[in-house]
Amino acid sequence: MSLADLDPVIHAPKRLAAMAVLTSSDHVTFRFLVEHLGLSESDLSKQMSALESAGYVKVHKSGRGRGSTTSYALTSAGRTAYRRYRAALHDLLGE
Repeated sequence: MSLADLDPVIHAPKRLAAMAVLTSSDHVTFRFLVEHLGLSESDLSKQMSALESAGYVKVHKSGRGRGSTTSYALTSAGRTAYRRYRAALHDLLGE
């Protein structure tokens, strides 16, 4: 493993934190991520859009208006990328 294996999409601290949360669940709501990560709604939306564009998360929206819910889940590519990122980080740190 090398520095090149530290995926720049995942490497951003806020996206790394979101990926870590998503690996331990089938899906997570937008509201949960906002509260758990302590991010503003606009910041989280920006971070999740970057992960979605990379193909690492899929978005599911249900309902409309005030009762709507947005949730996120890792794709298989996202799980693979996160595992590869962690392995590269462990190697880099000598763990």
